[in-house]
Amino acid sequence: MRPRPGSRHRVKRLGCGESSGHGKTSGKGHKGQKARSGGSIRLGFEGGQMPLIRRLPKRGFNNAAFHKTWAVVNLGDLGEFKAGSVVNEKVLRESQLVRGDVAGIKILGNGELKHALTVEVDKISVSAREKIDKAGGTITIRDRSAGAPVAPEHEESHAGDAKGAAPKAARKASAKKSSSSGKARSKKKSSRKG
Repeated sequence: MRPRPGSRHRVKRLGCGESSGHGKTSGKGHKGQKARSGGSIRLGFEGGQMPLIRRLPKRGFNNAAFHKTWAVVNLGDLGEFKAGSVVNEKVLRESQLVRGDVAGIKILGNGELKHALTVEVDKISVSAREKIDKAGGTITIRDRSAGAPVAPEHEESHAGDAKGAAPKAARKASAKKSSSSGKARSKKKSSRKG
C-alpha cells in the first residue's frame, strides 16, 4: 500500500539560507505589513476603503438568519460513558462533547457502542439507531415544540359543552323574542279598542 500521488510532499523549508530556495525573506517579499510577524490582514479588508461586500447592493431573500446549527456527536464518542447511564445535553456539555449555542443534538453512527445507554437527543441517524438497539440501549427523541397539546378527551368534552350551549342560547333568545312580540301585539289591540 502506498499513499496516493500528491497526498504527501516535502515540507517547505523557510529561512535556511538562499540555497534552500526559500531563504532570506522566506517567501514574504521585502518589508511591508504582510512581511511582519502577526501582520495578517482580515478577509475583505481593503485598507480602509469601503469593502466590495458593502459597496454591492443587497436584494432578495437570504435564509442565513434562519439557519440552524446542530451539534454532531459520533457513536464512538459515547463509549466513555458507563453502561446504563443517561446521555443527554447536560451530560454531553459537561464532557465537552457539545459546546456553544446549538439548535439541538444529532447522533451519527460513526464508531461502535459496546454497552447499553439511554440516549436523549433531538435527531439520530438510522445507523446509529440500529447500533444502539443492538447494544440493548434506548433512544428518546426530545420534543422541543412550544406548549403541551390538550388531551383529545378534554377537547371533545369542551366541544360537546359548546355544542350543547349553542342550542340552549338560541332557544332562550327565541323565547325572549316571542314574548316581546306578544306583548307588543296586546298593546296595539288595547289602543285600537280605546
